[in-house]
Amino acid sequence: MIPARKSRKIHIKHLAIGGDAPIAVQSMAATQTRDIAATVRQVKILEDAGADLVRIAVDSAADVEALAQVRAQTKALLSVDLQENYRLAAKVAPLVDKIRYNPGHLHHHEKHLPIPEKVAFLVGVAREHGCALRIGINAGSIAPEYDARFPGDHVSAIVACAVDHCRIVDELGFREYVVSIKDSDPRLVIDANIRFAEQRPDVPLHLGVTEAGMPPEGVIKTRIAFEQLLSRGIGDTLRVSLTVPFDDKGLEIRVGRELIADIEAGRFRSVPPNFFDGLNIIACPSCSRVENVRFIELAAQVKEMTAYAKAHELTIAIMGCRVNGPGETDDADLGLWCGPNFVNLKRGEHELGAFSYDDILGALKRELDTLIAARA
Repeated sequence: MIPARKSRKIHIKHLAIGGDAPIAVQSMAATQTRDIAATVRQVKILEDAGADLVRIAVDSAADVEALAQVRAQTKALLSVDLQENYRLAAKVAPLVDKIRYNPGHLHHHEKHLPIPEKVAFLVGVAREHGCALRIGINAGSIAPEYDARFPGDHVSAIVACAVDHCRIVDELGFREYVVSIKDSDPRLVIDANIRFAEQRPDVPLHLGVTEAGMPPEGVIKTRIAFEQLLSRGIGDTLRVSLTVPFDDKGLEIRVGRELIADIEAGRFRSVPPNFFDGLNIIACPSCSRVENVRFIELAAQVKEMTAYAKAHELTIAIMGCRVNGPGETDDADLGLWCGPNFVNLKRGEHELGAFSYDDILGALKRELDTLIAARA
């Protein structure tokens, strides 16, 4: 039930992606990169579960030093997430096999430099060290210029950003790259990836529903997107993003393999017509950017505490870090983004204050009750 894909085949060292290559399944280490022992253990958990590639986040010189020690202790294919510091590519490229950059973050740094010059730097580093690239578009951190070009049409903005960056990389003569277009809403993921594939069917696509949340809802959201895209021949590698304890991260790989097998065999599961009705809880899958592991426990507590509000059309977003938290909670009715000692609470784009991990649930409930009462 997965038709032949039109994408070209690229290579991440020995791993082929695209064309007639098997669909690759990957995940991301959720530990602090500087915790070398925990990160090596996380890579081993994912590798043992069958991961084809493991992504690690790097945001500082200390992370680079830790990555070097992780690299020395594993032969797994490694991808690096540069987060917002794209210049670190030169230091991490000798240690990894693939580099992921987010176009939405490039405009924040060295604003005097044009975007194509920054991309040229990344391509040059990747070419020098034999690394592949991922152009990782995240719907929650799109560069402002694209939203300005497509007011009220967020999907067109996302797709245009992806197409533009492909053109820049193509003009530099680099072919070993993939694109990902992700969001927490599987419907947007489906729409954006279909529209991108119509314009650039040759580019291999990495699929994922970011911040899908906890099982089983997170698995259902992911399945919705993968069923609709893989059945169209769209998607060459994928990641299942789930909010689970660190020791259970192998579940992301197992679920990914199961979804591919089900779709290949035509085992589709219908989506209840009311699946998207009522309370929607978005939670990121945790990664090395998370500064307090209580975030994972907090996500489960929010789900349990808000069960009484499940019939209300509201969205609560729980983000584990300062990188994605501030922006990716803007579209939620209530947003929580977690720091080392405090949780920042938001109503839409408005900051409501920082609360301790012990006090945040009470503050969230008060705001939730206020919203429910106002809508009533």
